[in-house]
Amino acid sequence: MNLQSSTLKDDETGEPLHVQQRKQIDAYREAWKEAGHTREPRVSVSRSIFALVNDMDRAYFGNDARSQDQVGNIDANTRAIFGRSYAGEPDALVKQLAEDEAIAAADTLLLTVPNQLGVAYNAHVIESILTLVAPALGWR
Repeated sequence: MNLQSSTLKDDETGEPLHVQQRKQIDAYREAWKEAGHTREPRVSVSRSIFALVNDMDRAYFGNDARSQDQVGNIDANTRAIFGRSYAGEPDALVKQLAEDEAIAAADTLLLTVPNQLGVAYNAHVIESILTLVAPALGWR
């Protein structure tokens, strides 16, 4: 069993999503050890990340460059936090993503892509992250 933490979770502390997720990851790994498991569990987090490298990117996601975590109520008893989208020029993304505590703690980063924009555009989105952002962060 492994942990996959998405961009939506109960808002337990009022802290940014990435901080709450980091605490969630730490608690999971500690509970894993206390349960006596001998292997290291895998942990993944998901993020919406868009490198703005052309006019189409800027048209679709340029407004997300000022994105923040959103907090709201799912029902009468559930306050939730939804993680921000990361959008910006590649060098700005590198700086922002380097500060994301959950990404740093996770083994795997899952990119969420807007499937309604089509396969070719999503391939461009992923390629931009893989070639312009990931190497600067040491991701492989």
